[in-house]
Amino acid sequence: MPRVRIHQHVNPLAPYYRQAPEPIRVEEVFANPDLPLHLDLGSARGRFLLRMAKHEPAWNFLGVEIREPLVDEANRIAAEEGLGNLRYAFCNAMLWLEKLIEDIPGEQLQMVTIQFPDPWFKKKHAKRRMVNRELVKCLADRLKPGGRIFVQTDIEFLAGEMLDILRPEDRLAEIECQHSPFAVKTEREMAVEQKILPVYRAMFERL
Repeated sequence: MPRVRIHQHVNPLAPYYRQAPEPIRVEEVFANPDLPLHLDLGSARGRFLLRMAKHEPAWNFLGVEIREPLVDEANRIAAEEGLGNLRYAFCNAMLWLEKLIEDIPGEQLQMVTIQFPDPWFKKKHAKRRMVNRELVKCLADRLKPGGRIFVQTDIEFLAGEMLDILRPEDRLAEIECQHSPFAVKTEREMAVEQKILPVYRAMFERL
């Protein structure tokens, strides 16, 4: 089946993307709901999590993506692959992440990844960037102590902005991170590294 054609960017503040999602219930979407959960925000076509779910069967993986056709395609592929530890959800994370994950048990969320989010270069579009103080607070509220947040981007100013938002959260401690902790790379990560361009990475641990 051909890849779904979709706009590269959508405006997260448009009315359609302001609709509240249904909360995820792990007992309904995962074969083993008791496994630790890895949450990937901005999962795009979901190939990173698809490979991670195969590589780490002792974890559940939840991808969150704002472009609904990509979510539908990714869930179809996960079902065809028989991956009971993988699910994708249509959600505007910058507005509704708290609602989406409100029913996830507090001890299960142990890893969050935010990888190469849309930088929205124009100053007037800065308010569309996914990482904001409300999202970081939500993650700090929901992460298990010892759980981690990994962020990476190839856009230097965006890396600085995300750090400026993450560092003031006193329930998170920044830890050294020069390389991705995962055996699997995103498509964007591979493309940037092939061009020998810098990738800016950071890791935070929930206290």
